[in-house]
Order: sequence, then C-alpha cells, then structure tokens
Amino acid sequence: MDTTDFRRARSPQAKQQREAAILDAARDLGAEQGIRQVTLTDIAAAVGMHKSALLRYFETREAIFLRLTAADWQEWAPVLCAEIGRVAVGDTAGVAAAFARTLAVRGMFCDLLAQAPMNLERNVSVEAVREFKLVTLTAVDAIVAAVRSRLPELTEADGVDLMAAATSMAGSFWQIATPGPEVAALYRSDPQLAHAIVDVEPRLARILTAMLEGIVAARRGGMPRH
Repeated sequence: MDTTDFRRARSPQAKQQREAAILDAARDLGAEQGIRQVTLTDIAAAVGMHKSALLRYFETREAIFLRLTAADWQEWAPVLCAEIGRVAVGDTAGVAAAFARTLAVRGMFCDLLAQAPMNLERNVSVEAVREFKLVTLTAVDAIVAAVRSRLPELTEADGVDLMAAATSMAGSFWQIATPGPEVAALYRSDPQLAHAIVDVEPRLARILTAMLEGIVAARRGGMPRH
C-alpha cells in the first residue's frame, strides 16, 4: 500500500479506520510470525505508513497487541459461555473440554495470553492497562457465571481460579507446542524428546478436569479450599 494513502486522519471515523487497519495488520503478522517477532516497523510497513505516523494512533507496539488481546477476550467469552451452556449440570469433564476446545483453536489468542502479563502490560500507559483489565473482568464475570450454572458447587473464587489456570496454561502450552522449525524437527526425530511435543487441547482438558473434580469433591465433602 502506498504511504500517501495514509495521510493523517481528520475525523473520528477516519481515525477509527486507520486504527482498524493497524490492528488488522498486526493480527495478520502476529498469526504468521508470532507476537514476539513483530516490530512496530513491521506493522507500519504492512499498512503503508511511516513508523512516526503510526505512533499518532498507538503509543507502542504493546498497545496494539494489548488492544487485540482485549478484542479476543470479547470474542472468546460468549463462544465459551455458549459451549458451557450445552454441558450437563455436574459434568466437570464437559466444562473442562469446553475451555480446552475453544482455546486450542485460538492460537493467536493463546499467544497473546502468554505475552500480555510478560510484555504487553509493561510498555503502555496506566490508562491502557486499566481499559484492558476492565474488558477482561467483564469477560471473566460472564464465564464464571456460566461455569457455576453447570457446576453449582463452585464458589465465585473457584471460578476465578479456574479462569486463571485455563488461560495461563493455554498461553504456556501454546508456546511449548509451537517451537521454531528446527527445534520441532529435533523433537520429532529423537524419541527421547517426544515428551516435548505438546498437544494443547487434550493436555489442557485433562488438567482442568482434574482441577474441577478436586474442587467439586472438596465442596461436596464440606472441605474448605485454601
């Protein structure tokens, strides 16, 4: 795209269009290369802007990807809630599978989940972090309510713990499951390293099922969780 196409936006609508183009470019690059590999210069080049012009719309590359993380939370939450709504009451494995299934197919979101606390929240304004946290809190509240409708033994705190475990493990497992091509080839060529090949969905489902079964058992037995 010619950089002359991206003269400074003069209206709120034009500014929104510029921001959307930047976010779309960042998402495409992140999905292709991985979040850590994408620079602000890469994003600017993809939309045909000079880097200095892009900074009029986003303060840092981290601000761009933090906005994408918030958008993915807003997209994922209703999908997961709908999946959980189809699970039978008391079906811990079904709830765990819903988390694992909806996260595993969102590789970019998993990458963002891993990067957000490590990098994305650390090079943006306090207000940007606040806006991001408010989005995630709204999503978490909706998901916890959906989980508790299927597993009524769980407290709100249990639901929040489940969310923290699911999203942090999904982010970590996705990083492990997507090494560079040379490392991936090494894992597949050496039987001693086969354990390093991670299939995100089944592993996440197993761990979350065990977690939920333990919580439910403790609640039914009247045992407090600390």
